[in-house]
This record gives sequence, C-alpha cells and structure tokens, in this order.
Amino acid sequence: MVNSSLTNNYTRGMKMAGVESMVVEEVKPAEKPVDREKTCPLLLRVFCSTGRHNSPGDYARGGVPQNELQIYTWMDATLRELTSLVKEVNPETRRKGTYFDFAIVYPDMRTPTYRMREIGVTCSGQRGNDDNKTLSQVKFQIGNYLDISITPANRMPPPMRRPQPYMNNRPY
Repeated sequence: MVNSSLTNNYTRGMKMAGVESMVVEEVKPAEKPVDREKTCPLLLRVFCSTGRHNSPGDYARGGVPQNELQIYTWMDATLRELTSLVKEVNPETRRKGTYFDFAIVYPDMRTPTYRMREIGVTCSGQRGNDDNKTLSQVKFQIGNYLDISITPANRMPPPMRRPQPYMNNRPY
C-alpha cells in the first residue's frame, strides 16, 4: 500500500520540476540615422574579384589585391547601395542576375594575419534578404576592407551558406 501523502508530494514535485519555456523577443536598439550632410564619410576600400573572393593572404604584410575600388560612404550604407556603386564603375556587372557576395576582411588580433567573414549576398535585378543590411549592422569597423566576389549572370550563383551560430558570439 502506498502512502497517499507521499504520493501527493511526489507528484507535486514533478509538476514543479517540469520544464518551462519562454519566448523572449530580442529588442535591438534602433539605429540612429546618419546625417550625411553633417557627417564626414569614411573611405571604404573595396576589392572585387570575379567568381571568388580574394585570399586573406593577399592582404598580408601591408599588401592588398590589385583590383581596388575606393568608395566614400557612411556606416548606414546598405549592401544594395554598395552594389549600385560597384555597378556604376563596372559595366559588365550590370546584367540582371549578377551576384555580389560581400565579405569583411579584418586583422586577426591574436595573429599577424587577416580573417574574412561573409556578410551577405545581393543580386542585380532581384530583391534579397541581405539588401538592407548596413555596414554598422554587420559590425564593419573603419579600417577593415570589403571583399566582393562577383558572379556574372551566365554562371552558377554562389552556394547558399547556412549561418554558423557560433559566429554571432565572436567579437569583431
């Protein structure tokens, strides 16, 4: 025979030990718009390459790849805006269906090398999820480089990448 008070205490404990879940909406602070009339632009050094990104080794020992494009812009510039600036100076990238795969190249603080972190993809003539990402949202820092892999419209688009959850926790 089972003691009823013991059974009630046991079941009460199980109810209290149940797993609870709670959905918490992450609230990001609203970005202040940059007053482009009053704020000095930054020099963004962009390196474009067809079909692939430049190697992080190309940025070693003070060197940079030869295909440099210098853009004066602000931290609230979107990837779509940067795409249109590249298309202005590079006529063959204007075709509908041309992909622009953006990556930030930054110095690794622990070693004397550079690292590359992909930040988004845009496509000429099509809207995409990454179009409205700004430089500040992707944690671009003044002094970093922007590397763009351009895939022409007649070639295969860049492979879709799964986001790596641990990447969001790294300081940049």
